[in-house]
Amino acid sequence: MAAAERGHRGAVGPVGSFRTGPVRSFRLARGGVGSGRAALRALARLARRLPIRWRLAGTSALLTLFILCVFALFIGRLTADRIRSDFGHQTAAAADDLRDRLTIEVDETGRVVGVVPNLDLYAAGEHAVIRVLALDGTPIAQTAAAPNLGLTYLSSERIHGFLVETRARPLRGGGNVVVQYARPVSDMEATISHVRLLLVLGVLGGTACALLAGLMIARRAMAPIAQLTQAARDIERTRDPGVEIPQPEANDEVAELARTLEGMLHSLADARAETENMLARQRQFVADASHELRTPLTSVLANLELLADALHGDQGDVARSALRSSHRMRRLVGDLLLLARADVARTGRREPLDLALVAIESAGELEPVADGHELSVDAEPAPVWGTHDELHRMAVNLIENAIHHTPPGTRVRISTGSDGDGQVRLTVEDDGPGVSEELAPRLFERFVRGAGDRGGSFGIGLAIVQAVAESHGGSVSYERPETGRGARFVVRLPWLAGERGPDGADGAQEAGAVAGEAAPAGRAS
Repeated sequence: MAAAERGHRGAVGPVGSFRTGPVRSFRLARGGVGSGRAALRALARLARRLPIRWRLAGTSALLTLFILCVFALFIGRLTADRIRSDFGHQTAAAADDLRDRLTIEVDETGRVVGVVPNLDLYAAGEHAVIRVLALDGTPIAQTAAAPNLGLTYLSSERIHGFLVETRARPLRGGGNVVVQYARPVSDMEATISHVRLLLVLGVLGGTACALLAGLMIARRAMAPIAQLTQAARDIERTRDPGVEIPQPEANDEVAELARTLEGMLHSLADARAETENMLARQRQFVADASHELRTPLTSVLANLELLADALHGDQGDVARSALRSSHRMRRLVGDLLLLARADVARTGRREPLDLALVAIESAGELEPVADGHELSVDAEPAPVWGTHDELHRMAVNLIENAIHHTPPGTRVRISTGSDGDGQVRLTVEDDGPGVSEELAPRLFERFVRGAGDRGGSFGIGLAIVQAVAESHGGSVSYERPETGRGARFVVRLPWLAGERGPDGADGAQEAGAVAGEAAPAGRAS
């Protein structure tokens, strides 16, 4: 019983190993398949990233490579077989010729005294080895440095790297000798290797030529696409959908794409024209409505001012609240009117002004409502041609923007001056929290409000600043101060130099006179 148990347990080992081996092999096979699939996916992703031109040329080159490889294998096999066959036939023919021409001279005692032809000269042309043997294998004559090929009986054999052809030659006095004619197989294999090398070079050269030809053909085929791409870039650069789309000569898919793009651009141009006309009508309506609202608002404000002075108690508070709201509405109407005029390129009456005086007036107007902010003005002469009300509104908006978006106690610095490059500047700078990175690119868009706006603005203050600056031939920009804290807005306008107004007066002189009048108030805080 114990022996049976030992035998049973002993049998478990081979069975267990038989079962475990295939499982491990199966897991290894699955791992190899997974790696192969991952490599194929990586190659597919790489191929998809290549330009279409390279993909077309690469596909053509791979197909050519496959065809040339099949052709080379077939031709190489046939050529190698033919070389081997010719090598054997030549060796056999040379052995037959040697047997027929071989003459062995012996004396009376049977000793060999001469062999004709000379074996070394006969074998030199083919790098052959010749041995003449007696029937017992004793060498009678042989070429120099001939190896021992043994005694052969078959007509054709391979021995020690030689193809040996064996022939029997009868002697005149009776008996036979064995003639061995051998050629090194390495000569034949070298020829086959040269053929294979030429085939490999031919395959590689053909593939390279196919790749280059494919690139040239693909480049010519993709030329219309490149022209369409350039046209699209021109449209992107000029934003003009009226750019002509090049039409290919062939009536193919590319031509259909070009016609489709041209039709799409015509539709976009029509839609753009309709939108511009609609926006122009809207701007005109806003300008007219804002202008028409100013008269009734002025009447409402006058009546509310009378009521606020005449009424007391709760009724007076209500009248004053309505008056404040009406003032705010009047300002909004004025802002909208200014923007509408800028949109339709309407300009007010221009006159020579000093931007320094405008900055001082604006700071003085806002100082009572500065809410604990410290306002300082560094005013240097900055003569410009402009509309006083618009420039005043621009300066007030910049200062109010600094007041509304910074905490009490923040220093707000206003300065004017000349840049020396034909421009004057108005700078409003504060040391507050600054502008967030997300809001900075959209600062001058309409109805954009910052998260820290404490003034209940409509989000068009900086848009008005930009509109006024551009209508006066200048620009406005946001800059971060050198300290890295706060915000700085810089308005640059053309410097007034010797230009004459509508009445023929010298603008620079008039602006200088204005600046002289404002000089005593050049610095305020």
